[in-house]
Amino acid sequence: MLANLVMTVIGEDRPGLVQLVAASVADHGGNWLESRMCRLGGQFAGILHVEVPRDRVEELRGALAELEKSGLRVVLHTEPTEIAAGKGAIATLELVGNDRPGILRSVSGVLATHGVNVEELSSERVSAPMGGGTLFQARATVLVPPAVNLTAVRTDLEKLAADLMVDLRLVPAQ
Repeated sequence: MLANLVMTVIGEDRPGLVQLVAASVADHGGNWLESRMCRLGGQFAGILHVEVPRDRVEELRGALAELEKSGLRVVLHTEPTEIAAGKGAIATLELVGNDRPGILRSVSGVLATHGVNVEELSSERVSAPMGGGTLFQARATVLVPPAVNLTAVRTDLEKLAADLMVDLRLVPAQ
């Protein structure tokens, strides 16, 4: 019997951090299923999903706790064996505009009001071409429940985009 585990990892960025986690998982009979990891603000941060024999979970938990001595903090979350997929339509949201505090709070507020779930989100600040300044860019994959009208979500987001003075697109995934 296998256990599904989700881990979050963070530590000061340096070579070998992924290997530390991968070795711990493999040494305990685990299989690395998927992950998202990157360097942010000098830190290495990530989230990963693994399967491990149920009788080795506590052993793995202990090994991961030992990684803290190497400067890598790992938080382990046990998930149910069966992972239910969300129901609805997948859509992509893209946003670009002058950087300012609160953009994601406002956009995610509209999504939450409609019951739209953020499945994946990436964002960054970049230098604006030609005019200088800083742009905020975000790209998200969202799950729109069957009962939610995508056009209504798009309309509310377009109103918000005008208020925030950002370009925003919400389109069904291909």
